[in-house]
Amino acid sequence: MSETTIGLLHPGEMGAAVGQCLTAAGHRVLWVPEGRSRATAERAAAAGLTPAAGGLAGLAGQADVIVSVVPPHGALEVARQVAGFGGVYADANAISPATAREVAAVVEAGGASYVDGGIIGTPPVTPGFIRFYLSGARAGQVKQLFERSPADVRVLGPDPVAASAVKMAYASWTKGSSALLLAARALARAEGVEEALLAEWALSQPALPDRLTRAAGSAAAKGWRWVAEMEEIAASMTADGLPGGFHLAAAEIYRRSGSDPSPEAVLSALLAPP
Repeated sequence: MSETTIGLLHPGEMGAAVGQCLTAAGHRVLWVPEGRSRATAERAAAAGLTPAAGGLAGLAGQADVIVSVVPPHGALEVARQVAGFGGVYADANAISPATAREVAAVVEAGGASYVDGGIIGTPPVTPGFIRFYLSGARAGQVKQLFERSPADVRVLGPDPVAASAVKMAYASWTKGSSALLLAARALARAEGVEEALLAEWALSQPALPDRLTRAAGSAAAKGWRWVAEMEEIAASMTADGLPGGFHLAAAEIYRRSGSDPSPEAVLSALLAPP
């Protein structure tokens, strides 16, 4: 595919990895440095991104396609910030189908075509490091941007929010069950039976202690972002007549987790008065 100018909002850890895939495929990828941290600037430079002159307006004026990769709570506001952009707007955020429809309404009202996206996987960039699910009438066009890149891009069809639905269903288990695991051990500690629980895990669930260590590290590093994702999953569940309480509780677990990645610190934070 010939070079396309793509606006990336914004090069966080995952966004920079997506941008690196696009530059590797031969495209010019713009980002907005104003108001971003030094760490973001370093990620953008390492990914081969180009600073856009003129801020968001300049990026929207030059880009053929905008790809949004931001924390879930920012997805709608980011779409509003580039309202009036007339190209293809691909939202790759962990949002509910209902929120995805809101984003679509904002960008389509300004003249853009909406493509829904959902990313499963994590950096660093290696072949197949993410599955990038896309849906919508122009999803195939966005997939073509990633030809010869390390991303595994899969088109689900024309449904305008199918990719978000896949992301919600998938993360409801992966991140939801990690929160439940942390809560289970915190409960055992609060009731004075932690050693008995750990002994039982050693007998019947030997993989859980290592998984809990990873869950604690992820909660400390990313819990601030996962709070909104759990709330989006809860909204997805209730919209389809399913109980949303599991994931509202998971949101609270991540809200309380703190920033120290050790299991001891995370468990103590969970049991501290809110």
